[in-house]
Amino acid sequence: MINKILLILIFVVSGLTSSFAQTINGKSIEEIEVEYIQIVGTSKLFSKKVTIQIDFGQSVKFLSTGKETQIKDVNGKLQKFNSMIDALNFSDNYGYEFVQAYAFAVGNQNVYHYLMKKRKK
Repeated sequence: MINKILLILIFVVSGLTSSFAQTINGKSIEEIEVEYIQIVGTSKLFSKKVTIQIDFGQSVKFLSTGKETQIKDVNGKLQKFNSMIDALNFSDNYGYEFVQAYAFAVGNQNVYHYLMKKRKK
């Protein structure tokens, strides 16, 4: 009897942890099986923080706000990043390594593009 209860508890806990994963456009980051991603960071006005969007080739609506390409945390709120290095460390935790970067200014804001590649297992 105790073994059955323990087994049920394990399934419930594993189901809860996978349902609270960080997501992009409603898809868990762990489920994204692509070779390359691009991190696009936009500096915030009068701040060192950046708004991060992840491009992995997903389709995006024509008049989108860009929020569907941003990472949501376990509570469904937009993930906040202190800097591009913070975003690099985040993507490293999910198995991606840095390839190349470039930046340019749009108006008074810097836009950073970091190309990342999935590490070989």
